[in-house]
Amino acid sequence: MFRRGLFYSYLAIYLRYFLALSVTQTTLFATLPMLLNVIFQTFVWGPVSDRFQLRRTLIIRGELLAGIGTVLLWYAHTLTENQTMAGYILIAGLSVIEIFWSMSNVGWSALISDIYPGKERNAVQGRLTSIGGVGRIAGIWIGGLLYDGLGLAYEGWGFHRGALFFIASGAMFVSVLPMLLVPEGGILREKGGAQADAPDIPAGSHRIFMIFLAAMVFINFGRNAVAVILTPYLVLDSGFGVSSRVVSYIVNMQSVGIIITGLAMGWSSRRLGDGKTLCIGTVLAAASLLIFALCGTLPLIYVSSFLRGTSEVIIFSSAYAFASVLIPAEQRGRQFSYFNATFFLSWGTAGTFIAGPIIDYAIACGAGEMTAYRLAFFSAFILTLIGLGILAVLLFCLLPKQHPRPAAAPL
Repeated sequence: MFRRGLFYSYLAIYLRYFLALSVTQTTLFATLPMLLNVIFQTFVWGPVSDRFQLRRTLIIRGELLAGIGTVLLWYAHTLTENQTMAGYILIAGLSVIEIFWSMSNVGWSALISDIYPGKERNAVQGRLTSIGGVGRIAGIWIGGLLYDGLGLAYEGWGFHRGALFFIASGAMFVSVLPMLLVPEGGILREKGGAQADAPDIPAGSHRIFMIFLAAMVFINFGRNAVAVILTPYLVLDSGFGVSSRVVSYIVNMQSVGIIITGLAMGWSSRRLGDGKTLCIGTVLAAASLLIFALCGTLPLIYVSSFLRGTSEVIIFSSAYAFASVLIPAEQRGRQFSYFNATFFLSWGTAGTFIAGPIIDYAIACGAGEMTAYRLAFFSAFILTLIGLGILAVLLFCLLPKQHPRPAAAPL
């Protein structure tokens, strides 16, 4: 999360204002890489992980290759003086790098389920996300300082001169070191422990899993539709007009929410169950979007950012734990790739096909920039509510009828 906070929090600003891409063009830096991430998780790395029961190996190789690719990408995008072309080189390069990151993504998802029993997975994910939140704060803070060269250079300096690329790459290399101490994982190696969950998978889990994925598509597409447009919205001259440093403070309120909430995930899961906890996280995500859509004061933006972080860790941890109960151990690589797809596709595709076009069309029709962005936030709010409705039907209507109170039912 350090590298994503460092790199992606400011990349949208760099593409939009330094390289002068449109809003929709800017969202492509998330859409195309995420499409390749999902394709390779689903059709390449997921099946490879299941067939050979590889987890740690995929993580290590993915991070190393992505780190090398990040340095090469900086050099490639400096080879042209055409700003639009440089932007598209970045987008294409990030798409290739995401193929390597997708190895790491599917490896992590399967490894945690291999090592930890179902009742501990929510808490483990919460703690890991909380630790990641600390790294995210550091990354965003450093990114805010280096984006304009400590205030001594120009806006976009950190990307244009490569500093942010080099630090992000170094973080990937360093992240490999602790993985050398982690077991490979895989059901052929990790006997007992997490495998005790396998016999408790409820009948009809595949149908439940499909409905659950449908709910997660709407929830994730709603809350992540604005992920790419958020920082450009904050720096609008016609709106809040904040500096890159203030952007780091606002975005880091999300990190604070992640850290605090992540530490409490085990308690909430035990008291409420993964399903109800997921509903609470979705409500908080919708509230955050509504505040962004309606408020005009900076203090409320900080509140909304905090809620966004709180909801992110709740949704991520509880949804993962919910899904892990429904997925057979021998199919973790492939089926977790389906689950991961609801997040990775939403982070880019929702911006390109929902938020970006809404903003560009509204501006073309004569609406002010602030109004156009707020329409996108409100549309994201509606999508999130639809996902909450599907989830509520699954939890409170379908699951009680099919499984009155089974041990593994993730209510």
